[in-house]
Amino acid sequence: MSLLVGVLRRTPLLALAMTLFGSTAVVVGTPSSVHASLSVSYQGQFLSYLAVDLVLGFIVATRARRASVLAVAVSFVVQLLVVGSFSHGDNLTVNGVIALLAMGTSCMVGLLSRERREHAVALRTQEVAEAVTAERLRIARELHDMVAHSIGIIAIQAGVGSRVIRTQPAEARESLLAIEATSRETLSGLRRTLVALRQADLGAATSEEAPLAPSPGLADIERLAAATADAGVRVDLRRSGEERPLPADIDLSAYRIVQEALTNVVRHAGTGCCRVAIDYGGEELSVEVVDDGRGPTANGGVTHGFGLVGMRERVGLLHGHLSAGPRPEGGFRVAARLPLPEPVGASVEAR
Repeated sequence: MSLLVGVLRRTPLLALAMTLFGSTAVVVGTPSSVHASLSVSYQGQFLSYLAVDLVLGFIVATRARRASVLAVAVSFVVQLLVVGSFSHGDNLTVNGVIALLAMGTSCMVGLLSRERREHAVALRTQEVAEAVTAERLRIARELHDMVAHSIGIIAIQAGVGSRVIRTQPAEARESLLAIEATSRETLSGLRRTLVALRQADLGAATSEEAPLAPSPGLADIERLAAATADAGVRVDLRRSGEERPLPADIDLSAYRIVQEALTNVVRHAGTGCCRVAIDYGGEELSVEVVDDGRGPTANGGVTHGFGLVGMRERVGLLHGHLSAGPRPEGGFRVAARLPLPEPVGASVEAR
């Protein structure tokens, strides 16, 4: 059996054939006087077939189903013939039942091992698929937030420029400069995203690489407010609480929520001002964007776009809460609460 271990790993069917031949030779080649002195039970006369059952369980667990069925059939026929030939009377029934139980037990263990392995493979495949889907959704959210905001500002500035290009050339020039700056920033962001996607593929060429800038966060809200003001909507930015560094995912999500909300204000609200409030609480970060515009339009407006879906996905991934809807006094309100991890110092002090 020790010598068969190597053969069993490489060619299990050959190992089964050799084990069957050896076990049968032991039973057939044993003198009748020795059989008479041994117990006529399966544990004595047919003990060598337990090795066959072990090899059979390994085959059932590791080989294809067709090979497993063939191995079980051959082993069953050989053991049945040998047990029938060397057992008589009541011993035939006892030895036959024991042989079937031993073979069935080994096959059952092999099947359980196979199912556990296949289940583990299925779980890994599902995890990979879910990770790919989550990454695709993340990239879609990033591209939507980036492009929708920039295109909205570009459309507003282009409209302003086309109206005043004859009467107020200076204002038209400012609009064109804003369009140029927003376009360059958007193209830079798209290039960073595409380079990151290409670098994820090990086979992709990396000869042309763009410098990767850090992801935006709440520290860039002032710049976002300035760009929104250039589009015709003044932003009243208010901060409260103790400002401190935030985890990257929370910082980016809060920035994207404010960005999408301001984009909706520019595109749908029809107002000249809005308010952004950021509260750094002890246990959660609160972000609120409020305007006094006309609210959702007749055909659904912001309530049925991808922007709110992206906001809810971001907040849901962080186990937060998002509320978005028209205000009773008019306008629209977007409020998000994102739980913050407990600071290490506070946790140690509490303990």
